Amino acid sequence: MAQWPWRWRVLLPLLLLHSSPVFAQEGQDNDPSTLFKRASEMMNLRKYDGSLGLLNAVLEVDPNHSEAYRQRASVLRHKCRYKEAEGDYSKYLELKPGSSSVEKELSQLLQAQNALESAYGQFESHDFSKVLEYINKIVLVFSPNCLKAKLLKAKALLALEDYSSVISETGFILKEDEDNLDALLLRGRAYYYLADHDVASRHYQKGLRLDPEHSELKKAYFGLKNLLKKTKSAEDNAAKGKLRVSAEDYKAALAMDPDHTSYNVHLYLGLCKVLVKLGRGKEAISSCTEALNIDGELVDALTQRGEAKLLTEDWEGAVQDLKEASQKSPQARIESKGHDMGIREALMRAEKQLKLSKRKDWYKILGISKTASAADIKRAYKKLALQWHPDKNVDNREEAENMFREIAAAYEVLGDEDKRER
Repeated sequence: MAQWPWRWRVLLPLLLLHSSPVFAQEGQDNDPSTLFKRASEMMNLRKYDGSLGLLNAVLEVDPNHSEAYRQRASVLRHKCRYKEAEGDYSKYLELKPGSSSVEKELSQLLQAQNALESAYGQFESHDFSKVLEYINKIVLVFSPNCLKAKLLKAKALLALEDYSSVISETGFILKEDEDNLDALLLRGRAYYYLADHDVASRHYQKGLRLDPEHSELKKAYFGLKNLLKKTKSAEDNAAKGKLRVSAEDYKAALAMDPDHTSYNVHLYLGLCKVLVKLGRGKEAISSCTEALNIDGELVDALTQRGEAKLLTEDWEGAVQDLKEASQKSPQARIESKGHDMGIREALMRAEKQLKLSKRKDWYKILGISKTASAADIKRAYKKLALQWHPDKNVDNREEAENMFREIAAAYEVLGDEDKRER
């Protein structure tokens, strides 16, 4: 007796279904004209799968129903099942030869079929703009419900880095089929390349719940996971003062996906900051330049590159970068006063060094150190004056005269204690 409530719960919905007017009507509606009418209504509502099922039923009951062949051919063309559609158009023309309108539809089918094949060929050739042209102007005009074409379009848009359009196109696909793995993968990749990693990860995870062994989804999901893990390691090591380890982590993260520019810009900047702290000016300049190639308005990258140029004694380059950073900094929404002050201080240092570099280095001219004694200065002067005296350099008299004047000027300054002190 205890089993009866369970059985009743199962049987009751079935009994109600069989006794409903809808079920009774469906059981009685085997008339081809009624089925065909309902198929037409569903097609007008763009419910192609439902329409296709009803048309199949019509042709089972009446294999010579010419309009059902034509209608089914149209549905199949919409879904880009071209071979089947071509067969149905041919069957219609057997039953009703000489129909110019059907011959026109058959011609459109062949155009769409050829255009889709051409689109695939252009995709293989990496001519992604041409892919979009074939799909938008021909395939989706004659086959608006062609899933293959929609997915190929999304792939071409992804290759063209039009990530917002990829999100839009795959959104339409997922609205009709929320479990479409290809659309989930493409949409996830679009969010990934926009550096919206949380949303990207959710798309990958949903796809993997549906198919845990999907190779491309697995690669995308774990690739993202590893990238974020390596980035966190780089940031943590930098915070702990483990600068060399941090630099290697940043380089490893950058190597994972060189095309991920919207994210790599921050990795390049992080690496540049670490290299500046390590005193590796040349490498820091290279890293900051990569960041600026991606985002020329990045004030932090300009500032850090200016600091790196100070390390390499490129005073003019440092002044140029730091001036530009200083001009852009007040307009940057996230800059702090402390950061602005840091830029100005660095700029003052660079300008001072540039000014000093333009003065004559009298010590360098005499080939002595800044700690040289008065006797050392006099000895160096006499040696060089003798070496570059114009009378002893007949073959290169002009150069000798210039050098002789420089040597004399250097001795005039350094040989006088007051002038040397100044």
